[in-house]
Amino acid sequence: MLEHQLTQEDLEFDKKHIWHPYTSITTPLKVYPITKAEGSYLYLDNGTKVVDGMASWWCVQQGYNNHRLNAAAISQINKMSHVMFGGITHKAGIDFCKKLLALLPDTLECALLADSGSISVDIAMKMALRYHHSLGNTTKKRFLTIKKGYHGDAFGAVSVCDPVNSRHNTYNGFLAENIFCKAPEVRFDCREKDVEKLVEELDVKPFAEIIDKHHSEISGVVMESIVQGAGGLRMYHPYFLKRVRALCNDFNILLILDEVAVGLGRTGMLFGFEHAGIVPDIVCLGKTLTAGYLTLSATVTTREIGDQISSGPEGCFMHGQTYMANPLACAVASENLSILMEGKWKSQVRQIEVQLKKELVPLLEHPIVADVRILGAIGVVEVTKRVNVEVLQEKFIKAGAWIRPFGNIIYILPPYIITSEELTVLTEAIRSVLDFI
Repeated sequence: MLEHQLTQEDLEFDKKHIWHPYTSITTPLKVYPITKAEGSYLYLDNGTKVVDGMASWWCVQQGYNNHRLNAAAISQINKMSHVMFGGITHKAGIDFCKKLLALLPDTLECALLADSGSISVDIAMKMALRYHHSLGNTTKKRFLTIKKGYHGDAFGAVSVCDPVNSRHNTYNGFLAENIFCKAPEVRFDCREKDVEKLVEELDVKPFAEIIDKHHSEISGVVMESIVQGAGGLRMYHPYFLKRVRALCNDFNILLILDEVAVGLGRTGMLFGFEHAGIVPDIVCLGKTLTAGYLTLSATVTTREIGDQISSGPEGCFMHGQTYMANPLACAVASENLSILMEGKWKSQVRQIEVQLKKELVPLLEHPIVADVRILGAIGVVEVTKRVNVEVLQEKFIKAGAWIRPFGNIIYILPPYIITSEELTVLTEAIRSVLDFI
């Protein structure tokens, strides 16, 4: 047996002792041993390979085992893998932030680096609370968000996740009680002649009514930009986000946009909020920053907010973590941003989008398919009933694809570097399972 292969004892230990995401510890779902990853492929321990349609939960946009990112990691680890950020700085962190701020709108210029997307959302919420408190607005202690949203598993982030469908109704009574508006109804691809009027009536009006009633207690609006990820991969019209920005301006409410899932090109724009032609007060980034190599997040805000928080009672922003601005993660993230700044991602994402439309839209003719949604390098097939994840994943593996559906959603967010042939493996795998649902 090869050294990297798992034994049956290994697998039994895993099954008995190790929790996997959103899985029972007593009756866990089947897991597949992976021993290697290269390009767009995952290699199982039996030697077969499957095209990864998930980019490891949407973060591996440059593919696996990228030689440039490997080199950046090796170079940095030979210098130092970690050092505390309290009272210390380092070139990896500075270089990364220089590149990140160069990509963002000019008004977003103060960055706080932490270690996951959900923590980034927590940090943004803390910033909003501290900002208003330092101004003497002590009644602004709640957040407004939209239903069907998902912002991660940290407690602050969970408090603005969908109260029913995002796995946290168990925590009601423990979490802060925030304010929820209905999810926007008008789709991103709506081609109605009077689409803005439609958005105003269906989506903006109820949102504006809540702000008008509760603005004195709302510290910030927290939303995912354009695409609601784990809440069902719903894609709302950019005009709604544009109007939310205006309402926040009118009522002295900070706009916090969660770009953890869609930031850095996934929707065809470098940042999702660019579709609406607006800029948030705070943006949350994670997942794709290091292209899946290490965990890192960035919460970026304006100079005005940064200065105001720093002039508050504490004289600083009260947040610090052990792995804040980890040099190894920053070095890889810096090289990842260098790759993105070369611009190839634009044609890669565009080609993925064109092919997804060609190969997935025809599935609307299948009787079990309720909807097909495509934006950038995101392809979604919504079916009419909840799927059996374990059964479908086994069929996907046999079809040469790694796809992990949830609820009634079968979706792919492949690496940007995927080839046309590899992408067809994924779309054909989806087509092939529809008759078994």
